[in-house]
Amino acid sequence: MTSAKRPSSAFVLAAGKGERMRPLTRTIPKPLVPLGGRPLIDHVLDRLAAAGIKRAVVNVHYLADKIEKHLAHRSAPKIIFSDERDKLLDTGGGALRALPKLGDGPFIIHNSDSVWIEGLGSNLDRLLHAFDANQMDSLMLVAPLAASIGYEGLGDFQMDATGHLTRQTGPRLAPFVFAGVSIAHPRLFENAPQGAFSLNKLWDRAIDKGRLYGLRLEGVWMHVGTPDALAEAEAALMQPLTTSSD
Repeated sequence: MTSAKRPSSAFVLAAGKGERMRPLTRTIPKPLVPLGGRPLIDHVLDRLAAAGIKRAVVNVHYLADKIEKHLAHRSAPKIIFSDERDKLLDTGGGALRALPKLGDGPFIIHNSDSVWIEGLGSNLDRLLHAFDANQMDSLMLVAPLAASIGYEGLGDFQMDATGHLTRQTGPRLAPFVFAGVSIAHPRLFENAPQGAFSLNKLWDRAIDKGRLYGLRLEGVWMHVGTPDALAEAEAALMQPLTTSSD
């Protein structure tokens, strides 16, 4: 069972300093670093528009003027800025500040450096269709470690047959990594901290309530966080998609 109202707004995280992407980000913010000849943020916004998202709230901090200028004439989705020039608020604090601009319903949260090569159909469409506001405080797009590019961590989550997510425990690698996209219900932010904080605090609270869910990404996920990862992603875009049997 899915929620009756499909989310139509998104919060795009574009305020980070992009320090791991240096030297490319000395003069341009990471969301404007090109991948396949187009800025990363355009990949994100084009995909959101194709999925029917009407409004995107974009937070800005580092080299904010350049992002605002780049997006000034964009109409689909409609761009609204959430200004963090005064203080960088991290992922959770940034989303909390943007809440009044996002409406009173569930919304997408999308990292500006998270892109992927689609498998069968649209992953965003699948995510939007699968979200159930009655059961979920958040629904995450998660990628198998074996089908990820540019990610060097140990994984983030385990996922059971019903889609419930839990943190990996013990010495093993977690089989799934957060793919940088989720749907959040506003209740996720009830009694949230003030100031700068990570969304991880709210996701852990949702895990404790049994209300954090995952949906497996179909295709190849690319975390474009460093120059090396950017080069890997560029190479992947030139290759035909092969499916994994993991």
